[in-house]
Amino acid sequence: MEITEKLDLLLEKATKDNALKEKLLATSASANPLHDFCATATECGIPLSVMDIVNQGEEFYAEIKRSTNGGGENSPNLDFQNDEYSIFMMRLKG
Repeated sequence: MEITEKLDLLLEKATKDNALKEKLLATSASANPLHDFCATATECGIPLSVMDIVNQGEEFYAEIKRSTNGGGENSPNLDFQNDEYSIFMMRLKG
């Protein structure tokens, strides 16, 4: 199962389980939010690691860079990287 599929499944579970939703939202106040987020996901049966989340964002960013003008010298500078954790949290809050 791809990371995006796992995150979609986790989001679906969290929207049906308020305790899980609150636990996931609480990770944003943690000293180590990504670790705690992944631990919570794993506890509820969706194994995720910090590297899964980080790598997903990096791969998406690299795909965008490659898709614009061949990804070489002329590709635009993108001022962001895809932060899967932040995107997930926005979707969960919304």
